[in-house]
Amino acid sequence: MIKARWVERVLQPRFELGTSKGPINARTVWYLIAWHEHEPLVRGIGEAALFPGHSKEFPADVRLKLTQLCERTDDWAQRTVGDLVDVPSVRFAVEQCLRDLEAGGTKTLFPSDFTLGRMGIPINGLVWMGDKATMKQRIREQIDGGCTTVKMKIGAIGIDDELALLRAVREEYGADDITLRVDANGAFSAQEAPAVLERLAALQVHSIEQPVAPGLYEVMAEICATTPLPIALDEDLIGLNTLEAKVDLLDHVRPQHIVIKPSLVGGWNATHAWIRLAEERGIGWWITSALESSIGLNAIAQFTATLNVTTAQGLGTGSVYTNNIPSPLVAGHGFLRYRPEGEWDLSSLA
Repeated sequence: MIKARWVERVLQPRFELGTSKGPINARTVWYLIAWHEHEPLVRGIGEAALFPGHSKEFPADVRLKLTQLCERTDDWAQRTVGDLVDVPSVRFAVEQCLRDLEAGGTKTLFPSDFTLGRMGIPINGLVWMGDKATMKQRIREQIDGGCTTVKMKIGAIGIDDELALLRAVREEYGADDITLRVDANGAFSAQEAPAVLERLAALQVHSIEQPVAPGLYEVMAEICATTPLPIALDEDLIGLNTLEAKVDLLDHVRPQHIVIKPSLVGGWNATHAWIRLAEERGIGWWITSALESSIGLNAIAQFTATLNVTTAQGLGTGSVYTNNIPSPLVAGHGFLRYRPEGEWDLSSLA
């Protein structure tokens, strides 16, 4: 018989994480921990990491579902295709927890050349919002650190200043040397977006994530049809938990790319569904973290490594916390790597 409990933790960023939706100064996540009654020292762990302001679920939903799961452990698999579909972060936690338990609590969820330390996953360097001088310094740090794809958050300090930062990169590096992505998190209105896109295209920006707020499907469809640079849907994927809803979005909006956050769309199976639908329609995709701790990031990274990706993924967020769980994951020189000689320190979850 499986026994289970859950733990809530607050993660502390090393610096204020600026977004167009406001700064992030703390991050709450939940861990689902399970073990077999006859083998209590072997424990599977999964992380539920909803994202306030983006997720359609709430902390109260997570706590309720985790409590129910711990009270009854014999129906978890059925619930992942039942009531947990609408609580995607918990659904993903269950997927992780069960797979880790099957793996003997080793955190080796998808054995591959990645987990053997033989290959890395290409990742973008992420530039959080701040004042102009700080953002300029962060861009330089990412490029000097070996990142050839840099993603910058925009929509908070003023588009003129943000474009000036991107222009400075382009004056030094061509598009063949440094790929520039931007993430607006829905910062622009339908009226503002076309002019912003034209100015970004002039700087050979690779793509913009979510230029207008999620849910504006007619607006986004028109933007995607006329845009001078590729559009990547991000927040618009969240909350579309049925196959029919996914198909409707992609067929109606026809984006050039989609950005998939497993914690927010419902885990590995849901991510596979989005990838299949995108590829059938010639839509590009990449996978990103949602500021999980090492537990969730490891689950996403090991899964991503099985997909043979060649473009930069958004998985370089593990170092943003002062109190993250020590793990074998290491980001640097434009890659996320897994050091099999490294160790997990799970003492904080004891």
